[in-house]
Amino acid sequence: MKDYSERNKMAWEFDAYDFWVRQAGTPQERAERDMENPLAMLRRYAGYFDRFEGVRIANICGSCGKKAIPLALLGADVTIFDISEANRRYALETAQEAHVRIGFEVGDVLDTDLRKYGKHFDVVFMEGGVLHYFHDIDEFMRIMYAMLKPGGKMICSDFHPFTKIMDALKLGTPAMSYFSTAVYEGEMAHARFYGEEMRSRIPKCSYRKYTISEILNAMIRQGFSLTRFDEHPAWENGQLPGEFTAVAVRTQDE
Repeated sequence: MKDYSERNKMAWEFDAYDFWVRQAGTPQERAERDMENPLAMLRRYAGYFDRFEGVRIANICGSCGKKAIPLALLGADVTIFDISEANRRYALETAQEAHVRIGFEVGDVLDTDLRKYGKHFDVVFMEGGVLHYFHDIDEFMRIMYAMLKPGGKMICSDFHPFTKIMDALKLGTPAMSYFSTAVYEGEMAHARFYGEEMRSRIPKCSYRKYTISEILNAMIRQGFSLTRFDEHPAWENGQLPGEFTAVAVRTQDE
């Protein structure tokens, strides 16, 4: 595991289990909401899946299982790849309460064992701000491509690169040149929910933000065929871009 991954792991394991209980409820409470309407829990991401029953899905940086468990409830075979052991605990306890099974691999997804998971998945899926945790976008996309079966699909939903120059999502992130390639240290995503004393103790993450062209060209270089690209408005200001979703397919003839 790379040094920056170790730092990110420390941040994402700081008070993480208790944070999810405070924000999302106990595993039992969260499971009850998931079971009530799993399709609604997927929100707009549901529309990017062709089907769910029997589909083998890698949920990249799937955190506490907020999307993996609804997918499992809809019949998918889901494995989360995430760096946090605390996230694993919450996700597996919630899955048990929801009466579904999910896999959970703790570690840097760039270190994924491709002898086990190479050409294994029908879909790799990520959402909620993932790419900026990885300093080499080409290596990241190489692993995504390698995990997919020929003809498999990547659903990559992430923060819009516009957020490099304006904090459109109100996450407290610094503004910079759109074309900056700098790696910088910043607070982890949940830090803003803590009081100042606790907030000051949370380990920092190491980030690298990308432009649209860097992201799409990395997909193309690894062999993906881009089939769809959508831009989504910011959560609190619909006039600004806040997120995007790119859908890309691993070529069939391999």
